[in-house]
Amino acid sequence: MQEFSHIRDLYKPIQPSVSAAGEAVTYTEMLPCPALQPYIYCYWQLKANTPVAAPYPYRVVADGCMDIFFEPGNVQESWVMGISDVYTEFPLTGAFHYAGIRFLPGIFPQLYHIGADTLTNRTEALSNIDPQLASQLASRCAGVQSHEAMSLLLDEIFLELITGKIFRPDGRFYDALHLILRHNGNIQLDKEVQTGISPRQLRRMFGQYVGDTPKAFSSIVRFQRILQAKPSSMSLRENKLFFDMGYYDQSHFIREFRRFYGLTPGQAWGR
Repeated sequence: MQEFSHIRDLYKPIQPSVSAAGEAVTYTEMLPCPALQPYIYCYWQLKANTPVAAPYPYRVVADGCMDIFFEPGNVQESWVMGISDVYTEFPLTGAFHYAGIRFLPGIFPQLYHIGADTLTNRTEALSNIDPQLASQLASRCAGVQSHEAMSLLLDEIFLELITGKIFRPDGRFYDALHLILRHNGNIQLDKEVQTGISPRQLRRMFGQYVGDTPKAFSSIVRFQRILQAKPSSMSLRENKLFFDMGYYDQSHFIREFRRFYGLTPGQAWGR
């Protein structure tokens, strides 16, 4: 538990708010109960309040986390989404309703004793990893509409799941993770991350726990820090915020932002 305790304070991954569809689609994030907060960053719901005729492009930006997402009442629509180093877009239609669980970095692989890198840039049916959980999410959450009720129900399910689980995190991995997060991803890995293991071992650990290299994860953390800051166009142009965050120049910043978000900074923030 101690290794996990500061991750939430150091890292607050953001997903873009839903706006293009007006009130037809809502996206809501809910905080888990205190006992689950060292493991789960948030629960979320994505709902069409009225049926959507044209495909609604729901964009998921790179956030360094692994998610379970599911359609309440449908066991065939329960999935695990691994870390992605690019944005992902899902075209949704009709009266869709999805809910999800976003795990803090490093947690899901320890919960299921699998390598995070086996799920990098892909989704896997939850029934292939935990068929009992897939069945529970489908049956117990069927018909639940409000985000408050969904949050309470997910608390019950995941308290049952985590109780009795033994986590044996590698302290060297968490030392490196803390350093990357404290520096907002702007860190010279070869010089500033000294955890008593070789760069090759560190890459292997990050593959196991996170699903990508320390360098790639640091780039995502840096991108997420920019999202939190919501800099003005002027500050990006004149104050050279991208230099402070470790980007080589403005084109490097825009290129990496577009890779992780799917839009330029100006398009993402409507400027």
